[in-house]
Amino acid sequence: MLMNKFLRSGEEISLLGFGCWGIGKSEWMGARDEESKIILRKAIDEGINFFDTALAYGNGHSEMLVGEAEKESGKKVFIATKIPSRKREWPAGPHSTIEESFPSDYIIKQTETSLKNLKRDYIDLQQFHVWNDNWWDSDEWKCAVQKLKDEGKVRHFGISVNDHQPENGIKAAGSGLIDSFQVIFNIFEQSPLEKLFPFCEKNNISIIARVPFDEGALTGNVDPSTIFPLGDWRSNYFRDKRKMDVKRRVDKIWEDVNTECSSPAEAALRYVISFKAVTTVIPGMRKEKNLMANINSVNKGALPHALVDKLKIHRWDKNFYE
Repeated sequence: MLMNKFLRSGEEISLLGFGCWGIGKSEWMGARDEESKIILRKAIDEGINFFDTALAYGNGHSEMLVGEAEKESGKKVFIATKIPSRKREWPAGPHSTIEESFPSDYIIKQTETSLKNLKRDYIDLQQFHVWNDNWWDSDEWKCAVQKLKDEGKVRHFGISVNDHQPENGIKAAGSGLIDSFQVIFNIFEQSPLEKLFPFCEKNNISIIARVPFDEGALTGNVDPSTIFPLGDWRSNYFRDKRKMDVKRRVDKIWEDVNTECSSPAEAALRYVISFKAVTTVIPGMRKEKNLMANINSVNKGALPHALVDKLKIHRWDKNFYE
């Protein structure tokens, strides 16, 4: 497994991480706990040591599965989790206040809940699950973060920035308390390259790249005939003519990458890891075949520079979450 350094600590984490939203059984249909634990343990055995979960994933269910898998494996892994806004808003609204969303006592209480779920004394990386950079100068969050770090309950703190808002967090990083940003980055969503990546490289801040497959679009498996399970949130994400738009664009990408890659999914992952600023990439994985395919893709390394440059034309400024 290729490794990278989590910059503020120098600790080695796997370049391929494991996104744990799907195993929480909220909004993603079909997850089964025993299968989820098997795939988590398999990932650990294969050398993956970075797991990204959240208190909001199944109301702590995902955290509990990750904690159990770590104990059963007998190996220490690097666990990242997240605190939801007290208002449970996704994303944080422009007029929300820090007192409404992340008051100091709430930050601490939610972190303690996550520690119980994980059956751990500390969290490697705690993150705000949403953010509004209007809050950057408030002591409300800074005091809680510093307290949790001082008490050893949290080793590092980060921000999972709002969907398609890669610069929403840069002001907060000026506090020195932010060790990482989690951001959507993929062949379609290239906007983090403009300001966020250069900022993080300059300030020694790690980047966790989420949604590398654009919720499945960039795997090449979404077309007008695709039907998602009843209750699966992707039915709305790929509503109306979006599946046809995705199919046309992914076919064009495949024309550009098929001499270098064995699948669109391989191209999608290798594109993300082609950038020095990216510390780890965290696709969701619920089947062993997908886990092994992702491992094989990442282990092939970055795409050639010329191909990365060519893929600039596939940037697609959209927001299917709306």
